[in-house]
Amino acid sequence: MSDMAPIPPTTMTTPAGIEFLRTPDSRFANIEGFPYEPHYIEIDGLRMAYVDEGTGEAGNVLLPHGEPTWGYLYRFMIPPLVDAGYRVVVPDLIGFGRSDKPTARNVYTYNQHVAWMKDFVQSFNDVDRFDVFCQDWGGLISLRCVAEMPEKYNRVVAGNTGLPIGASIGPGFDFWLDLSQTLDPLECGRLVDNTVNSRVLTDAERAAYDAPFPDESYMACVREFPCLVPITPEHASVAENLAAREALSQSTHPFLSLWGKDDPVLGHLDQDLISLFPGAVSQPHQEFATGGHFIQDDEGPAIATAMIAWFAATS
Repeated sequence: MSDMAPIPPTTMTTPAGIEFLRTPDSRFANIEGFPYEPHYIEIDGLRMAYVDEGTGEAGNVLLPHGEPTWGYLYRFMIPPLVDAGYRVVVPDLIGFGRSDKPTARNVYTYNQHVAWMKDFVQSFNDVDRFDVFCQDWGGLISLRCVAEMPEKYNRVVAGNTGLPIGASIGPGFDFWLDLSQTLDPLECGRLVDNTVNSRVLTDAERAAYDAPFPDESYMACVREFPCLVPITPEHASVAENLAAREALSQSTHPFLSLWGKDDPVLGHLDQDLISLFPGAVSQPHQEFATGGHFIQDDEGPAIATAMIAWFAATS
């Protein structure tokens, strides 16, 4: 995959006039360790991709990714969850993975991503409730969804994420925000590799993270996402996040924190969510001392094992 030649992009347009690109399927051919066929639904004229594996006999688990990754991030967690009897749904956020990628940065807003995810979750008419594991932007989005449509969620597991409300979340994020706007080229595989502490990613793994983005024209959301985190009072979505935190502070959802502590960006935020959820009291929260930001790559099997045990204990 690392030898793939750039493919000239073909711009398409939704009925509402949003211009977007669709990553060619050839970019995802023969990705090692991720043999799952994609499924698709259409939301606002955009194709959203997802993996859907397992019987669901034990329950339904939603695994949303963050920035700048895609469903491939969960390649170490899908097999044990499926083997334990769960149906595992892994969406690619719009702008990432196999999903369509609007080319204008202003199409991407925090509220829009929440709306897209709510539409995605509601499309599963055969699922009463999802258990969810969320990290990075998968958490910023999913925590809002849990607050705004609590009836669609059962238990919440979070790692290395947050729900900011207009104040700084630390120098680590400030550094990433600046880096995300100045890196040229912005290589997703290298970025993920630099945050994984337990090992060095292989060439094939780095290429898999790069696969959704043949060139810069596909990366509008990758560039825009860091700018959307509401770390100042002037940011959009501060009011919505405040409302979400109020709702979650009164929720009955059981909550489990599985956190990579060796993460200079969000490693310090676990206690914030533990203190937010009433359902976090007396739960077996875990800290992974050497786990980096993308703990699914560092500690994927251990996280899946902890989730399966906790689900069994709280069923």
